[in-house]
Amino acid sequence: MSENLIEGAQTVCNVRRDFPEWHLGRSPYVFWALDVDFPVVRAQVALAGDHLAHWLLAGYCRQPHVTLDLCGFPAAAPIRDDEFSSDLLERQCAALSRAQLPAFAVEIGCLGSFSSAPFLGIVDPEGRIADVRRCLAVDGQARLHGDYVPHVTVGLYGGAWPVGEVGARLADFPAGNRTICRIERLSLMAYQPSEVGGPLTCIADYWLASGEMRWRERLFV
Repeated sequence: MSENLIEGAQTVCNVRRDFPEWHLGRSPYVFWALDVDFPVVRAQVALAGDHLAHWLLAGYCRQPHVTLDLCGFPAAAPIRDDEFSSDLLERQCAALSRAQLPAFAVEIGCLGSFSSAPFLGIVDPEGRIADVRRCLAVDGQARLHGDYVPHVTVGLYGGAWPVGEVGARLADFPAGNRTICRIERLSLMAYQPSEVGGPLTCIADYWLASGEMRWRERLFV
């Protein structure tokens, strides 16, 4: 089953290059996500990637994750819209603590696609992802703009491929391969913006049961 592809259009052609006009030499780029880098999910992503290999940009190696919201580039005194300070994280963690959200389960399975990337869809029967995103949207403003669709990215399209051909291939993907993942923590992740599809680093985890933010790597002194 394919989702979110527009008939009669082409996929977005991603390219592997540095984008200094975006990152302006700043690094890393930070965001909140669900860490679903489990062996069974990696196997699902690999299977979908093999199924679509002809259309994908080579070298995508990000670990399976579900993006929740963006933070941006860390800065002691933010001056651009895509920068943030420790104050943002403190306010987000405080909102999560007040909400006292429990651990929850999501289902990963159905293969779908955006115009730029195929993905494995997420089923969140209790609506917990929406609850988390409300906490992260300080002052009611999410930094991840547009229509939000929780997903695990499979890769990036490497060409402007006809949507009809890609959609037919998506429809051929075996259905029924679903995984239930128990979510006990929210992760603060980062990547090097000069590396398209490069690996992720987990900077910290917010544990739902205890309300504790456990840092693996400090962003701010």
